[in-house]
Amino acid sequence: RATVLLSRCLLKMVKGDIIVPEEILNFCCNGLQGSTSPPRAQEPGEREEAPGAMASPSPARNPTEVQMSQLVLPCHTNHRSELSTGQLLKWIDTAACLSAERHAGCPCVTASMDDIYFEHTISVGQVVNIKAKVNRAFNSSMEVGIQVSYEDLCSGKHCSICKAYATFVAQGPLGSKVRLKPLTPQTEEEKIEYSIAAERRRMRLVHKDTLKDLLARSPQETELETRDGSGAVPAERTRVESVELVLPPHANHQGNTFGGQIMAWMENVATIAASRLCHAHPTLRAIEMFHFRGPSQVGDRLVLKAIVNNAFKNRWVPVPGVPIPPSPWLSAPSSLLSGSMEVGVSAEAYGQEMSVSCRHINSAFMTFVVLDQEGHPLPLPMVAPEPGDGERRYREASARKKIRLDRKYIVSCKQTEVPLSVPWDQSNKVYLSYNNVSALKMLVAKANWALAREKEKVRMYTLEEDKFLSFRIEISVCIPASRAFSLLSNLRRRHEWDSHYVSAELVQKVDDDDMIYHVVSQKLRHENKPQDFVILASRRKPCSKGDPYVVAFRSVTLPTHPARAEFTRGETVCSGFCIWPESEEMSKVAYYNQATPGYLNYVTANVAGLSSDICSTFEACEKFLLKNKEDLISRLQDF
Repeated sequence: RATVLLSRCLLKMVKGDIIVPEEILNFCCNGLQGSTSPPRAQEPGEREEAPGAMASPSPARNPTEVQMSQLVLPCHTNHRSELSTGQLLKWIDTAACLSAERHAGCPCVTASMDDIYFEHTISVGQVVNIKAKVNRAFNSSMEVGIQVSYEDLCSGKHCSICKAYATFVAQGPLGSKVRLKPLTPQTEEEKIEYSIAAERRRMRLVHKDTLKDLLARSPQETELETRDGSGAVPAERTRVESVELVLPPHANHQGNTFGGQIMAWMENVATIAASRLCHAHPTLRAIEMFHFRGPSQVGDRLVLKAIVNNAFKNRWVPVPGVPIPPSPWLSAPSSLLSGSMEVGVSAEAYGQEMSVSCRHINSAFMTFVVLDQEGHPLPLPMVAPEPGDGERRYREASARKKIRLDRKYIVSCKQTEVPLSVPWDQSNKVYLSYNNVSALKMLVAKANWALAREKEKVRMYTLEEDKFLSFRIEISVCIPASRAFSLLSNLRRRHEWDSHYVSAELVQKVDDDDMIYHVVSQKLRHENKPQDFVILASRRKPCSKGDPYVVAFRSVTLPTHPARAEFTRGETVCSGFCIWPESEEMSKVAYYNQATPGYLNYVTANVAGLSSDICSTFEACEKFLLKNKEDLISRLQDF
């Protein structure tokens, strides 16, 4: 405003033939920042602003963060004027790769992509906003988190499309691996993603074993639904094969084919296969976690193959005022069934001589639906698989659907949406273990912990959120962190220091890192019988330097241990220990608990200073650790 007023005065002075001093001219021409006063001395460590930079300081930004905005043009869309999913995958891969290379400082290649669920379609004229940043760097690989949303320029509306996690590998000269520098998270959100990235990595590594284990325990003879054989479409009719020649525009700056370009070609043939089953235009809803097996270069011939593996039925829930969607394949009573289908697609690379053996590049599984004009999924015809490999793919598709649902509703959901006790099943053990550990790590990474009490060496902190009151108890103990981890992860010894525990029976040893216990505790003051819990205990050693040892607890339900009349069944949604080594012989031991309603009165009494039970229990824990730190028998048992 001052500049505008000065400019108006200058104009009047010029019109009145008044001589304007040079200092005023310079001031008006250069603006308020062009003052002729002596320049201010730069403070130590202060960064010099670039010309034209905004005067107001902007918040610190993650150095690996990449933002991409793309206007959806007709050339990017399909016949419905909606953004092609293949084009979106190319943009996602490009943004993620640029973020990875910012951190690595060298070329990076896409190694894998986790499940992607597409929540909405994007129309022509809208803007796609992509934000990618490195969550964590391991030895030579790193996890990049990608958030995708769209923006309607006319209405100003913003809407989330999907969230994805990609793994990239840094490559040196001649494809050699590069050891990455560690990443230091700054914000609370970055600390949470950094911490949970180790759990996601663990889940990726056991993905294949999870599928094999589920198939091994499933009946070998899987009933094939055919609706009397009349409505089933032979899977062979949906088979698609297409070839693409990799040209320079398809390759990145390293000469390798864009991972996103390969995914776009795969999406194209998968869409054709799905269309051959339903004789309609399908919509891609999800892409299963996949891995790139090897690189492809300019000049390669990529052969892409796709086939519908299975079609699934889902009960369609009628909405008042919304008519039942018509089905060209089903009779009226069955038209309350909507459907989805899984399409398997593979990419193989050949050189100029097609007779030479191929190189397997990638395999992926994509889930499609067919939507009516109101956006409701329509029923689909069933698939009749071909004998042999077709029946194997049919069974595997059913197993993948179960795993996909486990990952989506156990791993992806918010902690406030997870029921206190989740049914334990051997097939979802990986995801329940992930949820158990990640919930604790999310609690640990919260930023608003407040010191509530301090009694000698014991410190008690609280965290108040919308739906939960959580507390943290910590103490420094003269014991190696690995030793404290071994002692505290064994619930069968908890009664030796925690007076609330009566007994803990090991019900099931899931693996070396996950155990299920039946715990019996003392009577609560307002109860006339003791409590019991069925608890999943998951433990993790540090993934890299600076990580804590973690022991996480959460309630599960087991058919073999239902609630019994002599006990009050208790539940815990999130609790456990984190142990940080402070030196070779010193450790910081912290216990976290997200208080459930039945436990809340006990916690608030301790926070308010009306009781010292929690502090006394933790002092007993310190004595237990000191007493047993030289116990060689327990050291060898290690859990």
